[in-house]
Amino acid sequence: MAIIISFKVREKLAYKIPPVSEAEIRECFDNRLYASIEDRREAHRTKPPTLWFIGETDQYRRLKVVFIQTRSGDLIIKTAYEPDEKEEFMYEQEVGT
Repeated sequence: MAIIISFKVREKLAYKIPPVSEAEIRECFDNRLYASIEDRREAHRTKPPTLWFIGETDQYRRLKVVFIQTRSGDLIIKTAYEPDEKEEFMYEQEVGT
């Protein structure tokens, strides 16, 4: 399983305040406690489906990581950012924490 981040997405992550690094995204995957959930909003539907989760970096920074998992198991990152309260609530409701 490889984590794939396109040049365009890397640029977008670099310009976030504060920026999000590939290392932080990897840490979130390594540290996540709950499953990913599918983004069911019509405007965000993809094939394969867009998935997301909220995880923590090794420095306890919480990030929402949005990605697509290919048939081969590779993870294509679409974006990552600090979630707002609504997203935190949605995730908690979905995973049952």
